[in-house]
Amino acid sequence: MAEPRCIDCRKEGVVTVRKASGKPLLCATHRRARRTSRRNYSHDRHIVETYGIDSAEYAEIYESQGRMCAICNRNRGVSKKLSVDHCHETGVIRGLLCGPCNRDVLGHLRDDKTSLQRAIDYLTSPPAVAVIGVRITPDMVDQDLTMNEGT
Repeated sequence: MAEPRCIDCRKEGVVTVRKASGKPLLCATHRRARRTSRRNYSHDRHIVETYGIDSAEYAEIYESQGRMCAICNRNRGVSKKLSVDHCHETGVIRGLLCGPCNRDVLGHLRDDKTSLQRAIDYLTSPPAVAVIGVRITPDMVDQDLTMNEGT
């Protein structure tokens, strides 16, 4: 008995036999393509309905930010698209952020600029250094010794 062939492969005239499964009968390549297409359509519809911007405008913002989160500059939105960040008081769209920056930084601090400034001040001038001086944690002291031995 012949293996079932992917219905999309048959339509496209793909001659290599790709094992198909599920209903409809699709190979892994076409199943992935349909899932990506469905996900993109849902995202496009969501940003239009929620923020009033289309996928082209989203892409413009994404490109203008260097294709990464505007705050951490680490997350590129590859596996999960970046969130559209907006001001909850005015509704102004500010940019695209990864989930942790949107939720855990701005969301947690409730967009309070003074709280963000306090965080910057904390990192710039830690209060513990003013009280006890520069003190290195034991695990870092041990690590520093092993690194110096190697040189």
